[in-house]
Amino acid sequence: MGDCVIGIDAGGTMTKAALFDLSGHEKSCARSRNVTTFPHLGWTERDADGMWRAASDAIAHVLEQSGTDPGDVAAISVSGYGSGLYLLDRGGNPVRPGIVSTDGRTAAMLAEWTADGRAADAAQLINQIVWPGQSLALLAWLQRHEPEVLERTHTVSFCKDFLRGRLCGDLSTDFTDAGSAGLIEVATGRYAEEALRLLGMEAWLPRLPEIGPSDEVVGHVTAEAAALTGLRQGTPVVRGTVDMAASAMASMVTDPAQMSVVAGTFSIASTLHRDAPKMDAVPMLQFAYPLGGWLAVQGSATSASNLEWVVKTLLQHGGGLETGGDIYDVVNSAVRRVRGQHTNAMFFPYLFGGPEGAPAGLVGMTARTSFDKAMLAIFEGIVFAHKADIDLALTGAQAARPEVIRLTGGASRSAHWSEMFADILGLPVEVPAGSEFGALGTAICAATGAGAHGSLAEAIAAMAGIARRHEGDAARGAVHLAKYPKYCALRDAMAAVMTTPAPHAATTAPESAHA
Repeated sequence: MGDCVIGIDAGGTMTKAALFDLSGHEKSCARSRNVTTFPHLGWTERDADGMWRAASDAIAHVLEQSGTDPGDVAAISVSGYGSGLYLLDRGGNPVRPGIVSTDGRTAAMLAEWTADGRAADAAQLINQIVWPGQSLALLAWLQRHEPEVLERTHTVSFCKDFLRGRLCGDLSTDFTDAGSAGLIEVATGRYAEEALRLLGMEAWLPRLPEIGPSDEVVGHVTAEAAALTGLRQGTPVVRGTVDMAASAMASMVTDPAQMSVVAGTFSIASTLHRDAPKMDAVPMLQFAYPLGGWLAVQGSATSASNLEWVVKTLLQHGGGLETGGDIYDVVNSAVRRVRGQHTNAMFFPYLFGGPEGAPAGLVGMTARTSFDKAMLAIFEGIVFAHKADIDLALTGAQAARPEVIRLTGGASRSAHWSEMFADILGLPVEVPAGSEFGALGTAICAATGAGAHGSLAEAIAAMAGIARRHEGDAARGAVHLAKYPKYCALRDAMAAVMTTPAPHAATTAPESAHA
């Protein structure tokens, strides 16, 4: 058996490959950017074959950079974003471009389902809400608007499964992807035939993939894939898991007392439920967790990607700051200087969409507002958005009662920001060791499938760890939380204003595409 494993993580912007030894130490990592297109307003698509090229390039770079003999790779596995869609013909080739889970084309159809009660009925059958980028909704939209795609489709596939199919030919899925797609009854693990019949989608049933465990060897690297990636032909390929579950495993979430919070492109809050899925307050996503139990997830596009936009668009693009040094270091230092202080400024991190149509904005500024206080407001506003998601995750009698938060994503790289999470959320925050948690989580599956560890639990204990812990400060937290009710009220008021039709809207000039 080889002494290392590879995990691939295909995310919203990048496809990454990371090489780990069997103790979880990262030996090499490479990234390739995915090409995302926006062919119509609200659509977000991806060239599936381009994503495979990005993955194969990343694998090749990892092997080359590390000087690893391909024969030393014990196994490889894949994680990817949940929901979205990849539809394949009988030969495993895409019948149309892939769809990313940030796609919003189904909004009008979902409004119909909400009005006639089908959305609520379906949510009870699949144990999670129905939302625009969900695979269930996308399949219904395609059946209505692109019926020829249904006829040409042999297999419904998801991000990680398409890539794994290119590695070894297997097109099955696991319970995490099938669950996050909204296509199964979470409690039973069976495809949700009743929900599909309710929505008139029975034609998709024979096209849905076989479901199996995340840590099972399902094939071996083909000669064609070996030539593209540098892997040894015959290397075991393990089924893998959706990125949310991978991050939770890499964060050592093994008990309901631990909550996984990802602060990256998305705000993601995941809680573990041992005895039964969460039924009394239906979450955004829910699926069987590879270690047992169920992971209930709340999320929104309101996290650290908003800071990235501010830095790239307002700071660097506008000439940057004259203080020198890395711009993120400058921003982090600004927040450090004013930690625990009050600012009237409030940041609403809705650049990629807000609740009920709430707009993004930095409000409450005056001529006396310093750069440091403005940056403090941005950090604080993003944590407030996480708090809103976490409060939803912890709603209901069946909600988990976590005692610690495991924080990953871009925000976790800043000790000051991590402390702010602990201050505002009122729970200790632990930051796991490492940086590529999606890749590590699926590498844990690879190591288990290859037999290097006896179980996923043993693999997590051997390959994951905690780098630091922040207890939080109640006094600092009180300063932030005093603003939170006003923050929520202003968020809701702005949403109401922005969603109120303007008079004579039909004669209003359209907003510039470059605005």
